[in-house]
Amino acid sequence: MFADPITVTINSVAKTLARVESNGRKTIYQSPDGIYTMTISHQVTGNNRVRSMIRLDCKKVVTDPLTSEQDYDTFSDYHVLERPAFGFSLTDIQQQIAGSNAWLDNTAIAKIYGGES
Repeated sequence: MFADPITVTINSVAKTLARVESNGRKTIYQSPDGIYTMTISHQVTGNNRVRSMIRLDCKKVVTDPLTSEQDYDTFSDYHVLERPAFGFSLTDIQQQIAGSNAWLDNTAIAKIYGGES
């Protein structure tokens, strides 16, 4: 289990997320103001594969441009790691994730935001 609390740095500001729920293979961490929530979960899928998910949600008050009404909405950032139970070392997985994270820079994020694939 991860240390409690978890710290996530967003826009150079550290956000402290305390453990608010733990249920077997799923744990939820949340900032005191409820704006940020991180979910970490694991499941064993068919063919003896392990799927791990790390999800960070950000809740924000947004204004509907057509009605000017305000409401909460959420942006979510997911990372899913799916691997066989054996055959790939921790180093193999770390190296691939490092490569993916390096590729996912501001330019790639802007293109994805624009709908490119």
